[in-house]
Amino acid sequence: MFNALEALPPDPILGLTASFRQDPRAFKIDLGVGVYKTEDGQTPVMRAIKAAEQQFYGQENTKSYIAQVGVESYNDGMVKLILGEGHGALRDNRVRSVLTPGGTGALRIGAELIVRMNPEATIWVGNPTWANHFPVLKGAGLTIETYPYYDEASRSISIDAMLETLEKAAAGDVVLLHGCCHNPCGADLSTEQWGQIADLLLRKGLLPYVDLAYQGFGVGLDEDAYGIRLLADKLPEVLVASSCSKNFGLYRERTGSITAIAQSAEKASAAESHIANIARAIYSMPPAHGGFLAGMVLQDASLRAQWLEELTDMRNRMNGLRGLFAAKMLETGVEQDFSFIKQQFGMFSFLGITPAQIARLREEFAIYIVGSSRINVAGISEGNLDYLTTSLATVLKS
Repeated sequence: MFNALEALPPDPILGLTASFRQDPRAFKIDLGVGVYKTEDGQTPVMRAIKAAEQQFYGQENTKSYIAQVGVESYNDGMVKLILGEGHGALRDNRVRSVLTPGGTGALRIGAELIVRMNPEATIWVGNPTWANHFPVLKGAGLTIETYPYYDEASRSISIDAMLETLEKAAAGDVVLLHGCCHNPCGADLSTEQWGQIADLLLRKGLLPYVDLAYQGFGVGLDEDAYGIRLLADKLPEVLVASSCSKNFGLYRERTGSITAIAQSAEKASAAESHIANIARAIYSMPPAHGGFLAGMVLQDASLRAQWLEELTDMRNRMNGLRGLFAAKMLETGVEQDFSFIKQQFGMFSFLGITPAQIARLREEFAIYIVGSSRINVAGISEGNLDYLTTSLATVLKS
């Protein structure tokens, strides 16, 4: 049977990372892989998570399965993190959240749930979006259409074209939205634009499916959840896939959530039962370690305060690097305007350079960027900034 298989090409980003690791040049920069990095290029365990691990080590007395919906303290903490402590949907008991294997696992479980709710549903996905959205959603059997989101020429959101395209969606369709810190372009919806989208979704009977992978990396925990909370205020139903990989640094622990906001407590419980049933058929029981740790941080006042301080430092560092990069590029005298970088949020932005220029940066300067020109801002440091901007300017001027 295996003789029928031909090897597939490596994932573009994972393949780029492998090439970076094999590069023998001492001074090299990885702006491809989407993980947070410190000034010295490390992705550390957050101090609050390390403290929670030390506490948990002394408390854990079994490795038996946990409940299929996950860790209670984690689920409770996550819905309050997403919606805020006093949201009406929480008061009305219309929210259910289930621990999943990472944000990607949440996205897949949510896609399977959509197919159960409406097998004929089309899911509308922004252009551009995270590349893995397509195989994850298609793998569940969903039909995918795209809507314009980001205009590279103007470095702005194509809100008019977006709304015009979504007018074509049929009642019962689903619209995938990035909650904040858009991957890959870094351009986030304004409060006014969120309002326009919410009105359209309500009027046309569309279900918003929000991918929230970077809460706290943009402006702040509450500010980054503005769009989701507005949708939950205005619409009867919202589906959210969230991740703790970035804001808790739990990448390898694969800790995420699928959260359903329904019209009633009864329907929320029904959704939870189907989510658990879908998960049973895919991976049977959820991972536990990351859920316990994030749950402890969210529920313990001291750990939460430490986590918030660390998260603030991470966010401020990335926002500061955006400003430094834009200023340094202006100093190089290149014609291309990079001021848009400091107006965007999160880990990612498009540089807007050509594939040939990307290849030259890699081959001549050991600077690794994915083919779309998306960079991981957290891969920049004050130590490599001059080399990065000088190298980029050399390529752009020639």
